[in-house]
Amino acid sequence: MNYIQLKTALPGPKGQSILERRKQALPSGLAKSTEVVVERAEGALVWDVDGNQLIDFAGGIGMINVGHCNEAVVRAIKEQVDKYIHTCSLVTTIEPYIELAELLNSSTPGNFPKKTLLANSGSEAVENAVNIAKYHTRRNAVLCFEGAYHGRTLLTLSLTSKYALFKKGFGTYVPDIYRIPAPNMYRKTDGMTEEQYVAHCIQNLERALIAQVDPESLAAIIIEPVQGEGGFLPIPAQYLQKLRDICDQYGIVFIADEIQCGAGRTGKLYAIEHSGIVPDIVVSAKSIGAGMPISAVTGKAEIMDAPHLGGIGGTYGGSPVACVAAIEAIKILKSESFLKRACEVGSIISTTMSGWKEKYPIIGDTRGVGAMQLVEFVKDRNAKTPDMDVAMEVMKDAINNGLILIRAGLYSNCIRLLPPIVITDEQLKEGLAVLESAIARAQQKRN
Repeated sequence: MNYIQLKTALPGPKGQSILERRKQALPSGLAKSTEVVVERAEGALVWDVDGNQLIDFAGGIGMINVGHCNEAVVRAIKEQVDKYIHTCSLVTTIEPYIELAELLNSSTPGNFPKKTLLANSGSEAVENAVNIAKYHTRRNAVLCFEGAYHGRTLLTLSLTSKYALFKKGFGTYVPDIYRIPAPNMYRKTDGMTEEQYVAHCIQNLERALIAQVDPESLAAIIIEPVQGEGGFLPIPAQYLQKLRDICDQYGIVFIADEIQCGAGRTGKLYAIEHSGIVPDIVVSAKSIGAGMPISAVTGKAEIMDAPHLGGIGGTYGGSPVACVAAIEAIKILKSESFLKRACEVGSIISTTMSGWKEKYPIIGDTRGVGAMQLVEFVKDRNAKTPDMDVAMEVMKDAINNGLILIRAGLYSNCIRLLPPIVITDEQLKEGLAVLESAIARAQQKRN
């Protein structure tokens, strides 16, 4: 069976009409990766307003790990809406908030007392995590990494890398933010082994703590265990261990941003579990809500309790409708069968893409962890010169043939694969075939 069924070009006439309305009604700075106008979605499939059936390899930028319209999640939402929608956790106590917090406290890494604060978005969660770390340590400085994406609020945009796309033109940022390069095994220094390169990165980290910022001034170090927007770069365990050691030595709060790489995407509920390193605070969002807007800051109780009464919270944080969705989603995400499936999906993707590297010189690298996989395009394999144009060309070609995709990477020269983990083998292989055909056509133009 072909799961991709195209009745019109993309977008079709109805889609074109709605896209024109979007153009007139929404700010031009609100980007979109595709021209797809959604009518409905289920599992790993999306139907547009013109009746086209597509396969989703973007998953709302990793937001739909349990699949579109997961039955248990939808049922929980409907049942909660019939009871009450929201009364505000700052005014009343909402039991779903407590139940979700208890679930997160027991599921995040670390055998110590924890507490959880809920918010609405990844940006809000990161901002709260950093502010709580500042309050706890009575310090202001934060160390972050090149290629990182942490959000679009003033503080989180200050932490975010990739300047031209996200930060250009928005003025002055939060002070006391220090940024250093993250380890990038694909672009490691020529002549170095992987072990030598990681040691070199650790030396650069140690130097930064002399040349850029005194570690005793740092409130927090924040890192994505697998960088998302930066290009699906797994941070080596040795490097994470060094960060943990520095945090322990100087009383710095170690924050793991698991917004994209968490929620079972890599085959572990949290990506940092692959390293065995335990952070002080874990930030969750995206797929924990299965499409509902919710995020969480989960950390050591003594750190989370630091702010004064009334110092944290918000009107919509911990919406009961979003909480019940997240409770059902996390039950699925942490299950042995789901995590096993994430590994299976990742294996199919990585095995398939490894074969592409042998056939298509425009591919510089394929990489990832579990079902968080990516293909990077280059103009020259030896020089590893990023090729943003071919990445865009391939992505548009594949989208026009029914595969929903989005780019990634510091240079926007990568295509990320974040299909819902519930995708079937047949759907996955069909989507990969569409992507390979687009790569083959791009390669043929350059032969």
